[in-house]
Amino acid sequence: MIVVLAGGVGAAKFLEGVVQTSPPEQVTAVVNTGDDFVLHGLNISPDIDIVTCTLANLIDRQQGWGILNDTTACMDWLAKLGGPNWFKLGDRDLALHIRRTALLREGWSLSQVTDSFRRALGVRVRIVPMSDDPAPTHILTDAGEFHFEEYFVQRRAEDTIQGIRLHAAGVAQPAPGLLELIATADVVMIAPSNPIVSVGPILALPGLHEALRATAAPVVAVSPIVGGAAIKGPAAPLMRAAGHEVSALGIAHIYADLIDALVIDQVDADLAAPITDLGLAVAVTDTIMRGTAEKANLAATVLALANTIA
Repeated sequence: MIVVLAGGVGAAKFLEGVVQTSPPEQVTAVVNTGDDFVLHGLNISPDIDIVTCTLANLIDRQQGWGILNDTTACMDWLAKLGGPNWFKLGDRDLALHIRRTALLREGWSLSQVTDSFRRALGVRVRIVPMSDDPAPTHILTDAGEFHFEEYFVQRRAEDTIQGIRLHAAGVAQPAPGLLELIATADVVMIAPSNPIVSVGPILALPGLHEALRATAAPVVAVSPIVGGAAIKGPAAPLMRAAGHEVSALGIAHIYADLIDALVIDQVDADLAAPITDLGLAVAVTDTIMRGTAEKANLAATVLALANTIA
């Protein structure tokens, strides 16, 4: 079993590569829920929906989120009636949130809802939320404290970051069976996702550090930082705010006590030696997932590196 710790867009693309190199039924994506929030009275799970819809080949690839060719009539009317419209939700996209909210109110867990949705959409990869408990990520800024989606989408990540508060609702527990998944995995991969607000909330769950250190499976991460910059999203300011260097070497330092190896981009080849000095195996390849072939190549590189450690 391949277990992939995943965020949103970058992780979804990476998973498309993983399922080209391994049977989808042998892959489990453990997805960040720190971005989850309630809007219009609906439970929204951005990263889970991005991963699910990408693997179902329903995603709007130009945006990286939302459903392809979706319409926005409902949001247009909400705005007309004075409702908030800063978080764009397509009409078909809304069906996910309406149904998720109804099932949660009926007593389903987020794990059960997520599994039901991925089966309904024909996704063979198992998708597991990191936790069934509320675990919002808040960003502390010079303008106040905001849920991550408010900071990133509504406020366009323009505020100066003063801190990050993971699991702002309180102590969140790992989803049922998550620690056992890691313990029994053949390979654990950390997708090229934001290390602070996508992977960070997963790693902050009780028992996750211990599970990653104890597993017999090789643990391999892919750097989301290329040439000192993030491919997408606010990883750079968040890393700086957390006191980390914005580089592949900075990624290595964040994960050093949890992983066995790191895959970095070819433009960062000069960082391979200092990363190796941290005790990590390193592979250098093209990590920019422009198309199908590049996604498959990156996944194959991670698997090959894992096999040298196993």
